[in-house]
This record gives sequence, C-alpha cells and structure tokens, in this order.
Amino acid sequence: MPDIVISEFMSEAAVARLARRHDTLYDPALVDRPADLAGALREARVLIVRNRTQVRGALLDGAARLACVGRLGVGLDNIDVEACRGRGIAVYPATGANDLSVAEYVITAALLLLRGAWFSTADVAAGLWPRQRLIGRELAGRTMGLVGFGAIAREVAWRAQALGMQVAAHDPHLLASDPAWRLARNVSLDGLLEIADVVSLHVPLTDATRHMIGARQLASMKTNAILVNAARGGVVDEAALAEALRGGRIGGAALDVFETEPLTAEAGTIFAGIANLVLTPHIAGITEESNERVSELVADLVNAHLERS
Repeated sequence: MPDIVISEFMSEAAVARLARRHDTLYDPALVDRPADLAGALREARVLIVRNRTQVRGALLDGAARLACVGRLGVGLDNIDVEACRGRGIAVYPATGANDLSVAEYVITAALLLLRGAWFSTADVAAGLWPRQRLIGRELAGRTMGLVGFGAIAREVAWRAQALGMQVAAHDPHLLASDPAWRLARNVSLDGLLEIADVVSLHVPLTDATRHMIGARQLASMKTNAILVNAARGGVVDEAALAEALRGGRIGGAALDVFETEPLTAEAGTIFAGIANLVLTPHIAGITEESNERVSELVADLVNAHLERS
C-alpha cells in the first residue's frame, strides 16, 4: 500500500521527488473513482489533492493512518479542516505559489472584455470588417475594484496601477492601519460596486460570502462594468449574473469558478447565448510555471512533515 496518494494532477518532477523517498501512488483520475481512492488511503500517510477531491466524511474515516493533506492550491473549501485538526492531520496549502497566475488571469480577463475585439476572428476570416462594432475601451484611467485584499488581490493592484488604473478595495478583515492600503483606496462593498469599472473577487467561500454578489449588488454596478470571479464558485449568484448580462445591466463577466464543478452541460444552459461572457474551467491559478511552483512547494512540505514524524 502506498505511503503517499496523489489524486489530481501534479508536476512530474515533484511526483518523482516524492517517489524517490516514499512509496507513491500518482493517479490523477482517482478523483473520479472514490471507491478506489478510499481503498488507496487505508494505509496512506499523505493525501495530495487539488480542488475537486472532497477530503471529508467517510474518506477521512477510512484513512486511519493519514498524517497530512497537501493542497495543490490555496482554497480549502474541499477539505474539512476542522475534522482534520481533530484527527491530528496537518493541512498544507501552497500559499503564494500561484498568486501571479491568478493576478495575470484577472488582468487578461479585464483587457479581453473591455476591448471586446478578440471575438472577431470568425467575422474577419469570413471577409467581414466590423470595425465600428468592435471599438472597445482602455483600462487606463479606470478603476479596479478588489473585493478582498489579500496577497493575490495585491498582485492584481500592482499590475492594475502599472496599466494606469486607480485601485479601490474592500476587506473588512484587514486593519485600516495595514501598509497594504497604500496600494488601494479603502471603501465599503457598496461603494466599491458603484465606482469600479472592473470588479474582481478575492474571497473564500463561507456562509458570509455565499452569493455576496447577487441581483442587488449587480444592479448597483455601472452598466458597462466588468465582473471577474477567479476566487470561489458560489460567491456569485450565477442565475442573477446571467440575467444581468442578458438584460445589459453590466458590461461583461469572466468566471473561472462555479457553484458546481465541473460545470455540467445542464447547469451551463443558464449562460447559453451570452456574448460578453468568458467561462474557463478553474484554471486561473494554473500555468506551466505556477504548476511547478505549487507542486514543488507541496512536495517540500510533505517531505518535511514525513521526516519529522
């Protein structure tokens, strides 16, 4: 039986580093075979996951020797952290390793949706020349509104300022005296939604943040504002967003995360036919470079934990 079980994709170099020192089972398809995953974990000391493997309930009950969980990312809503703590299981997220990737995603989405020209390939290839229809807007001189002002949001702030944007942020958990506020104007959520040309979400999914962007909040945004959610599905009321986009009440949106993942064809029907919308499959934090950083960091944390125990 393996000492380490990896149920989602990880860089091959990091897997090899773990396998040199420990019996390691690497099978990225295990996430879709829960019975096989549970069986592999009966004697395992380490489980390494991304965001899809649900580390809770029966899975933890059947993993009697589990000593730590490595999370190839930062969000922990797929891991029952309290249950792990009660069992003496350490949880190691890859804090900071994919900040740059998510920040670049946010800026890319904002540029894509404000400019609007990148959806013209089929028309131009067909001999059309829709120049008037594709006159877009610039980021410079506009306001980036950040909901949550942690490490990733601050990376977005730096890049937004470099592009000539003003930055406003809302984070009730960050002290007003924190030096981070030098990067952004500290505003209320309602105030941010009223002034921002781009609203980017950077909060975990909790009872307090579930559907924090709903019909009322969307109605208070500028009619040409852009919404970007690369944080957690469920923070945005997807049905309300689809309705706002169809009604022209906001200018566009980019979603990298969804209330149910993977997004099914049935669930995705609410977005059908919306032109000013970008949907991506939870990849904002995943680039070739960040995958290496995240994987190496988690491998180091796991190896260190096993050496201590």
